[in-house]
Amino acid sequence: MAESANLRVCWRRLGISPETILRRGLPTFDEPAELAEAEVSSNGRVHQLTATAAEAWGAMKQAAVGASVEMYLISGFRSIERQAELIEAKLKQGQPISDILTLLAPPGCSEHHTGRAVDIGAPGYRGLDEAFENSEVFEWLQSNAQRFGFALSFPRGNRWGYLYEPWHWCYHPGESGRIPPI
Repeated sequence: MAESANLRVCWRRLGISPETILRRGLPTFDEPAELAEAEVSSNGRVHQLTATAAEAWGAMKQAAVGASVEMYLISGFRSIERQAELIEAKLKQGQPISDILTLLAPPGCSEHHTGRAVDIGAPGYRGLDEAFENSEVFEWLQSNAQRFGFALSFPRGNRWGYLYEPWHWCYHPGESGRIPPI
């Protein structure tokens, strides 16, 4: 996706310079034309992914269940507008944009926009917490996610400058879990 005028306006509103995007080498992503229901949370929240990612998620989750490992979706597709809202909320709490951008991608730069990224939860672990790496789910994912086309997006020291996110995995069809160069 080429950097659009709308994204530049959004970034400016949030205090994100285009130079920050360039310096960190952040890609921009298009939102998918169609989404499919991947899972409904116990609270009734519908999580959507692209049809192929939803199918891969379902197969992976079923394989985990077969290994007595329980995991669930915390987040799937997220729109560019929703990403901006999340950043705006943190700004209103007084957090500096430089800190926010280690936790959240700038609007247009989140893998969640593709409909292929998932944030995964495990019973007994608070969502979106580094402690997730100690869960049996994370251990299972490290050994098995690649078979279903999923790869850990943000390991420690990742090139994009995001904090370590052991819960964030992205589906890369036809890549056997290999993250293609961006």
